Amino acid sequence: MFDVVCLGILVADVVARPIDSLPPHGELALLEGISVHGGGGALNAATWLSRWGLRVASAGKVGADLFGDFLLGLLDERGVRRTGVLRDPGVATSSTVALVHSDGDRTFLNFQGANATLRADELDPDEPFAGRALVYTGALALPALDGEPAAAVLAEARARGILTALDTVFDSTGRWNRVLPCLAHVDVFTPSQAEARGISGFEDPPAAAAWLRERGVGEVAITLGARGCYASGADFEGYVEPVPAVAVDGTGAGDAFVAGLLYGKLAGWSFERAVQLGNAAGAKATTAVGAAEAAAGLQETLAFATDPDATTRL
Repeated sequence: MFDVVCLGILVADVVARPIDSLPPHGELALLEGISVHGGGGALNAATWLSRWGLRVASAGKVGADLFGDFLLGLLDERGVRRTGVLRDPGVATSSTVALVHSDGDRTFLNFQGANATLRADELDPDEPFAGRALVYTGALALPALDGEPAAAVLAEARARGILTALDTVFDSTGRWNRVLPCLAHVDVFTPSQAEARGISGFEDPPAAAAWLRERGVGEVAITLGARGCYASGADFEGYVEPVPAVAVDGTGAGDAFVAGLLYGKLAGWSFERAVQLGNAAGAKATTAVGAAEAAAGLQETLAFATDPDATTRL
C-alpha cells in the first residue's frame, strides 16, 4: 500500500531565463541560462511527497526516447515507484519550453506528446488504487483520459475509500467542460484562479469555490499565486495568507501546493493547516530554477513558512 498515487502528466521542461520580452523576428537575444528539468504533476507532486517520507507511486506515459529515459531516471532517483508509467515507442515524450520572466512568472510552450495518448484502458487495473490517496494531476492536458474516463477512475477510487484529489492545468482551448464529470467524485480540488474562473464562470474566488462545491467537490483550494489562496471546506472558509518568497522560477509551484495539501490531509490535519503547508511548499518551489529542484524536507518547508529568508540560505 502506498500513501499517494500521482496519475497524470509527465513532462521534460526546457527552462529559459530570464525572458521579459521576445526579440524581434529573426534576431537574437542572450539569456542567463537554459536548462532541462523534470516536470508535470505526476513527477513534481510525487517528488515533494517522497521528500517528506511518504510512499509514492507515479502513473502516466512517456515515449521510448531520451526525454523518457530522463524522466524515468528522475523518478528512480527521487524514490517514486514508476511501474505505472507506460512507455510507448510510437509517440514522443511530452516536453515544454518554459519562458521564465525576471519576476519568476512563466509562460509555457507545450508539446503534448505521450500525455495526449494516455487512455484509461491502458492503465494497470490496480495501480491507480494502490494508495491512500489518488491525485489526478494535469487534468485538461490529457485529452484521451479527461472527462468520463477520468471520472470513472476517480469514482472507483472513492468507492474504495481512497481520498481523491484533482489538479487542473490551464486550458488554452477553452474546453473547460471536460472537467465537469470529475467534480462529483473529488474530495479535494486545487485549481488556479484562472482555471476556477474558466470552469465556473466566476472571477470571485468565493463564488467560484461555492459553485464547485455545489457540484460535488468536497473541499476547494483556489491558488492565487503571490496572494496565497482561497480555501473552502466544511471546517474552514476564507483566504489563507501567502508565504513571502523571492521568486526565481514559479514552475511547479502549483504541484508543490497540491503535495502540501495532500500531506496535511493524510496526516489528519485541519483543512486550513493543510492549506498553509501547501502555501509554504508552493512558495519554496519558486526559489530555485526547475519545477521541483527546491523540494525540501518537511521540517525545512515548515521553517520556510515562518522564516523564508533564513531557509533560502541553507
